[in-house]
Amino acid sequence: MLWPLLTLFVAIAAVGVHLWWRSRFSRFRQQAEGEIDQFRNHQKEKDLENRSREAALFDSMVEGVVLVDASGRVQLANRACVSLFGLMGQMEGKSLMEVFRLHELAEVVESVGARAQLVARELRVTRPVERWVEINGTALISPSGARIGTMLVFHDVTRLKQLERTREEFVANVSHELRTPLSLIKGYAETLLDGAKDNPAVAGKFIQIIDRNAERLRLLIEDLLTISEIESGRVRLNLAAVRLRSLVDKVLSDFAGRAEARRVRLDNQAPDLTLRADSERLEQVLGNLVGNAVKYGRADGHVTVSATITSAGQAEVTVQDDGPGIPKEALERVFERFYRVDKARSREEGGTGLGLAIVKHIVQSHGGKVWVRSEPGQGAAFSFTVPIDAASQA
Repeated sequence: MLWPLLTLFVAIAAVGVHLWWRSRFSRFRQQAEGEIDQFRNHQKEKDLENRSREAALFDSMVEGVVLVDASGRVQLANRACVSLFGLMGQMEGKSLMEVFRLHELAEVVESVGARAQLVARELRVTRPVERWVEINGTALISPSGARIGTMLVFHDVTRLKQLERTREEFVANVSHELRTPLSLIKGYAETLLDGAKDNPAVAGKFIQIIDRNAERLRLLIEDLLTISEIESGRVRLNLAAVRLRSLVDKVLSDFAGRAEARRVRLDNQAPDLTLRADSERLEQVLGNLVGNAVKYGRADGHVTVSATITSAGQAEVTVQDDGPGIPKEALERVFERFYRVDKARSREEGGTGLGLAIVKHIVQSHGGKVWVRSEPGQGAAFSFTVPIDAASQA
């Protein structure tokens, strides 16, 4: 009787232990599954965060980037690329030609596939505005070594192209401006050496021409040095209180002889303002503007210098003539180096083509701006702003 009871007790105990372990295992499994789900959710959030960060980084790049799959269809384009080419609408899944309308891009992708190396090329883009773009293409390779697509990176080099064009134009203009007086000096000097020096009348005339062209060279070199110093920031302005009306009187008296020769009346209508400026540089600005007004204005004409106070508390100085005026297409270019509205007359008068460029840089170095208003046949008005001396104004 004892053994059956003992066996029953052992069986009941075994069942109890089994149920206890099963319950415990179930709780452990549930806990493990909860931790696994939590880990997976965390990984999903982390992956989503990483993808968002990568997308934000991709869109924040200054360079335009396009990813193309192995079949040549666009998979991704960042914000800089969209802005650079003025793209609109859905791009993903379309061919390069459909999206960009530029066969050169397809040629770059083909070159990358053929060479399996970085390919660089420059491209002129005309829409939405004219730009120069440098394209770099590279293959995208999978871990197994198969080519899965191409990445195109676009660098906007328009500014560099403009600077290069400006440099080339500057060198060409300087060479021309130097060559003309040098050729005249050399030609007349050789003529004098060949015997013309023995004829006093001819020799005197030739020497005057040589002297005039030597002075033209001197002025050109001085203007080149001036604009180089101002642009490089090497010039330090000696700011002080400057009486505008007195300075205008001085400049007009300097040009009185030239004005009298052309029967041009000079009129100082500037009020007695005190400016905060470099007196020597401001005199250079007024000298260039008044000189141009006398030189290119109307004979028997009238040149006026006036000034007003702007709402920003600056002096706006204007030099007005009543000459033939400036054509509309030339208004935006008159402050460029060596730009001339009337090239033949400018060279005949001996101008260097740098005066208005110097005016622009001097005014800007004072924190002001310069502009011109003109209508053909109604003269031209050059205006610039310069700070008023605060202490004297008070």
